Amino acid sequence: MTRPLHRDRSLEELERAHWPAPSAEDTRLVATAHTVRRRPIGELAVEDMRLLIGQDIGLPYLLPLALEVLRNNPMAEGDMYEGDLLSAVLTRNPSVRAEFPELGPELRLIVSKLTGLPPDLQQRVERFLAP
Repeated sequence: MTRPLHRDRSLEELERAHWPAPSAEDTRLVATAHTVRRRPIGELAVEDMRLLIGQDIGLPYLLPLALEVLRNNPMAEGDMYEGDLLSAVLTRNPSVRAEFPELGPELRLIVSKLTGLPPDLQQRVERFLAP
């Protein structure tokens, strides 16, 4: 996660990958992901990051941004529920932690300060913290 954050560039530009326009058969989620990938990452809202991270899109660029948000507000909320960005980050495949070794310690610090979490989010935190 030590890539420079070019906040004025989109994931499409950063990844150097242009996705074709979604088809009429694609879901709203797919269409939204296509649209959001074209926005500069510095302009992405919490919901945009939650959606893309939840789909494992742009993780090298979005995880550092998500951590910035979570440092200031661990319970940052997109359109789903309080703490949904944290949940999206916590539930990435364990291989993501191997790929981004800074993620684990940073998230441990963030979640260590949380109390009174909703049961579902508490379970995600506990699974993340488990050895």
